[in-house]
Amino acid sequence: MESLRILGVDPGLARLGFGIIERGPGDSLHHVAHGCIETGADTPLPERLRHLFRQLTELCCTYQPAVMVVEELFFNRNATTAFTVGQARGVALLAGAEAGLAVAEYTPMQVKQAVTGYGRADKRQVQEMVRLLLRLTSVPKPDDAADALAVAIAHAHAGRIGELEAKLALGKRTGWVWERGRFR
Repeated sequence: MESLRILGVDPGLARLGFGIIERGPGDSLHHVAHGCIETGADTPLPERLRHLFRQLTELCCTYQPAVMVVEELFFNRNATTAFTVGQARGVALLAGAEAGLAVAEYTPMQVKQAVTGYGRADKRQVQEMVRLLLRLTSVPKPDDAADALAVAIAHAHAGRIGELEAKLALGKRTGWVWERGRFR
């Protein structure tokens, strides 16, 4: 099996976390890099968004991932925060599309489920599983980078399941296309 390099993104305007992993033979996971892209609160919004875009574009050029995975938004309290994070998230999606990457998205619950086996795991449990799965000596810091690595791991696990499901579906094809009401 060919290796797959995955760029995970935990979107944020002040601090956008990124984590890069590689899924290798036997579904092994390998840490490549992680960190945060930060923007200053006193910087105008368009400049902050441009900085995020340029840094993500540079990461794509440097590490050559095949997939960018972005965590979906989940906010139920502060609408203003949701809007600014949504703008950063949009920039991340654009950077992935512009780099020609496959782009996937997962909810926080899907990420927790894929990484810990429990969709309501707390942040500490997720971070410890990231450390264990990537065979790191300590939990990745800052938290945003650890979250981005978790998003990438979720795709590594879910992506493999999707590949297997696609192979199984190929063997079960009848030739009938229900939407068009005819045989293929």
